[in-house]
Parts: sequence; structure tokens; C-alpha cells
Amino acid sequence: MRRRSGPILFAVTLIASLSPALAADIDAFLAGTERNCAGCDLSGRDLHERAFKLCNLDGAKLNNANLTNASLFRSTLRHVELRDAKLARANLNLVDAKWADFANADLTDALLYEADLSSANLAGATLIGARLGRARLNQANLQGAKIAGADLREARLGRTALTGADMRSVKLDGVNLRDMDLRGIDFTMSDMIETDLSGADLRGANLSGVNLYRADLHGADLRGANFEGANLENAILSDTKLDGAKFDAAIMPDGKRNP
Repeated sequence: MRRRSGPILFAVTLIASLSPALAADIDAFLAGTERNCAGCDLSGRDLHERAFKLCNLDGAKLNNANLTNASLFRSTLRHVELRDAKLARANLNLVDAKWADFANADLTDALLYEADLSSANLAGATLIGARLGRARLNQANLQGAKIAGADLREARLGRTALTGADMRSVKLDGVNLRDMDLRGIDFTMSDMIETDLSGADLRGANLSGVNLYRADLHGADLRGANFEGANLENAILSDTKLDGAKFDAAIMPDGKRNP
């Protein structure tokens, strides 16, 4: 009887693709003659302004690397290590970076449009001004991340960990944050137009000056939250817990400003 070799060959191929790259392979990759550098160790390298478009860097190590202004457009970065890497203004649009480790990386003003960051570790990362429109951040770790001024419109944030994140002046229009743990997060002056916050835990969160026009806060826990000066016109506040919440000078759902 002929044995089925398909799954075995696939497993061997996968293991081989993640094996440490030889020095010759790394040199060819850096010279631009090779696009596959899966498993490469490029830690600490100065790669600023380099172009690595459509490349395979699965399982590569780029810890402490300098990729400022570099382009990784549409590259695969699954399981890549980028801890403490410098990625300011880097082009990461459409990258596949599932399970990647960006802990404490600098992604200031980086382009991450439609990037797949599912289950990625971005704890402590700096994403100030980053463009994350339509990015997939499902189950990603953004605890303690600096996200102020970032554009997250239409991003997917299902089960994303945001504890301690700085979310000031973030664009979250239309984003689904249903049932999420958002306790104590600073959303000051953010845009959350038509954002779904139903069932979310916003205890102690700072939403002062936030635009929550037509946002859905049905069943949310708003105890101790600060909505000073916020716009809640046409927002849904049914069945919410409001003990200790502050609405000074806020525009309420009926369109009238609170004293």
C-alpha cells in the first residue's frame, strides 16, 4: 500500500523554512538577490531605509535592529522577533505578522494598514501616530503600549489586551469594542463615532472630550468614568452602570449640554 506522504512533506518543509539561515543566505538577502530569509538572525543590524518588500522573514530575529524608514510592505513576519526594534515611519502595510513579538519596539508613525497582527505581542510598544486602519489585532497584547494619536479606524480588536495603554486622541470610529476590558484607559480627546462599546468595562476610564456620537454603550459599566466635555449625542446609554461617572459639560444623548 502506498503511504500518504503529503502531511509529512508539509511538516518537513515548514521546519526547514524556519531553520536558521546560513551566512550566505543572509548575505544574499541583504544584497537584494534573495527574498527568503526565514529564520535569519539580523538582531542589532542597521537596516534603516532598506527595502524588504514581499519578503519571507518568518521566524527571523530582528531584536534591537534599526528599521527606521524601512519598507517591509506585504512581507511575512510570522513569529518574527522584533523586541526593542526601531521601526519609526516603517512601511508595514499588509504584512502578515501573526504571533510576532514587537515588545517595546518603536513604531512611531509606522504604516500598518491592513496588517495582520493577530496574537502579536506589542506590550510596551510605541505606536504614537501609527496608521492601523483595518489592521487585525485580534488577541494581540497591547498592554502598556503608547498608542496616542494612532488611526485605528475599522481595525479588529477582538479580545485585544489594552490594560495600561495610552489611547489619547486615537481614531476609533466604528470599531467593535464590545464586551472589552477597558478599565482605567485614557481615551482623552479620541474619536469614537458610532463605536460599539456595548457591554464594555469602562470603570475609571478617562473619556473627557471624546466624540461618542451615536456610540453604543448599552449595558456598559461606566462607574467612575470621566465624560467631562464629551459628545454623547444620539449615543445609547441604556442599562449602563453610572455610579460615580462624571458628565460635566458633556453633550448628552438628547443633544443638550450637561451643566
